[in-house]
Amino acid sequence: MKTILFILAFVATYMGRVVDNKGVPVAYATVYPEIAPEWGTATNNDGVFSFEANLTKDSRIIISYIGYEKRTIQAKDCLAENDSNFQTPVFTLMEQPIALQETVVAAKAGKQKNKRKQMAALLHSVYVKLEEEFPDEAALYKVVSDVRMNSDSSTWGMEQMIANIVVLPEAGKEGRDSVQFQGRYCKRFFDAEKRAMADSILAGDMIERLEQKSKEKNGRKAIAAVDSGVVVHRALFSMGNMRYDFEQAMTDTKHWTVSNESEGETVLTHTQKINRYLGCFQMVYLRHYIVDSETYSVRRFSEHAEVKVTIPFGVKLNADQLQMLNLINMGEKQIEKFRLKKMNGEIDYNTIYQRRDGLVYILEKNMHVHAHILGSKKAEVPIMVKATQRVTELQTEGVQPLRAEEITRRVKREIVELY
Repeated sequence: MKTILFILAFVATYMGRVVDNKGVPVAYATVYPEIAPEWGTATNNDGVFSFEANLTKDSRIIISYIGYEKRTIQAKDCLAENDSNFQTPVFTLMEQPIALQETVVAAKAGKQKNKRKQMAALLHSVYVKLEEEFPDEAALYKVVSDVRMNSDSSTWGMEQMIANIVVLPEAGKEGRDSVQFQGRYCKRFFDAEKRAMADSILAGDMIERLEQKSKEKNGRKAIAAVDSGVVVHRALFSMGNMRYDFEQAMTDTKHWTVSNESEGETVLTHTQKINRYLGCFQMVYLRHYIVDSETYSVRRFSEHAEVKVTIPFGVKLNADQLQMLNLINMGEKQIEKFRLKKMNGEIDYNTIYQRRDGLVYILEKNMHVHAHILGSKKAEVPIMVKATQRVTELQTEGVQPLRAEEITRRVKREIVELY
């Protein structure tokens, strides 16, 4: 007699409310089943989420938001019961102890206490550890990536993309790691009241029309560009090529400082100032390497950049650059005619690592952007973006580079209104 095993899985509704440690609702937090992120959703302005999925009661559900520690709950913790006594469960997110600004302030506060020879020895010890711990083989990351569009400190929408990312160590230009991005599934979340604004703000369809015009005009010369909506998600993972940047800067000992943090950590900071084109381009770039004070192993990596750009006669952006405007309030005619004249802003970028078999891999990346661009006819456009990518699965065996068609395939988008 054969024994048939049934897994208790059923389509049900899962509900909850997400707040911070002060009890304030967290809007646009990402909530998704670990086994199937595409079933997930985002919280509304009251921090409430609701989605239907086919899960077991012990399935893991991830709740995340940039600047907070990821929280994992079981499906049974938010399973909506069909009775009048059901009360929506509340889940609290705790602030992440590695907040970008805290790291930046701690690093700036440090004083140069080492002579250059001592600094060179310290940097060499960290570099040896980097070479030892960072893998030289390809790795496949499955990620949930979300980009939040902000205005006046409030979030009005979010795009979530589920993607595969293949990292090929030192296979890029000048020995950088090569990053291949394949979008698999995408959702765009909006407050219902702001949905009418979204069509003029997000340029997914708009870029398609621009690409079609280009093809009609230039024929085969038209660029078979990567899906426009993928640009920001891909750029987030491609930033912070830590090992390469460290190797390039380690001989520049006079621009390094060191400071100590609590819990046995040391912050190494490299400051780079760039002034080009008679002052038209100015940038101050700080890279912070948070290392274990005893082992010299890098635990976290963050960057802070302040940029000022002045273009006397303006410059018309190319197709790829125009795609970067897909998160701000510009209509099709504005984008087609937009001529960039000035830009200034700040970018904070952070990477957290995980360990597997003695090697170091990426666990999470997040980014804050606060900038303004000034274009034709003094059209000033604020750019406020928060983005985060969390790794849901890591594959290190038998990883092959992605094919060109896998990278350029357009990702289907689903529009979700949050009430």
